[in-house]
Amino acid sequence: MNAADLKNKLFNLYEEQENFLKEKYDRSLSFQDGLFDRFDRAKKLGFDEGSSIYNSALVFGDVKIGIKTWIGPYVILDGSGGNIKIGDYCSISAGVHIYTHDSVMWALSGGKLGFHKANVLIGNCAHIGAQTIIKAGITIGSYCLIGANTFVNQSVEDYSILAGSPGKIIGKVVLQEEKITLEYFKK
Repeated sequence: MNAADLKNKLFNLYEEQENFLKEKYDRSLSFQDGLFDRFDRAKKLGFDEGSSIYNSALVFGDVKIGIKTWIGPYVILDGSGGNIKIGDYCSISAGVHIYTHDSVMWALSGGKLGFHKANVLIGNCAHIGAQTIIKAGITIGSYCLIGANTFVNQSVEDYSILAGSPGKIIGKVVLQEEKITLEYFKK
């Protein structure tokens, strides 16, 4: 098979999958995210039951994901400097980056100092908003809401709402039986 034939076959496969996704789910995805099943990928990566991860997400090193956690497209889970542990029923939105290392001191010292390495832990039932960056050594408690585009450079207790760059605690999550309320602090 020559390059032109392969290109045509791939294009036909893409069109077929695109039409299927549009009809069944009313969505259009990138080729790789539309072609590969995100639940199958999660199983192959050893994630817990019912979890899913888009094919465009990158996974490095020691990463453990709990039950029914959703990892969105274009996420980076970089457990190459320590481990990343994300609990059950979490939402890790599109474009989130979670790092267990950084090279800041190494670069600023001209290579004399080493990389900073530390684990990242996210509890159960947490929502991490799109484009958030979580630095090495952070713990995010259970039932936390992290706003979109937040730089998380401090650990966050259970039931906290954190937003901004750098992130600041701006409220709390209140659970009352079957009702959830987001209470924001007054300025």
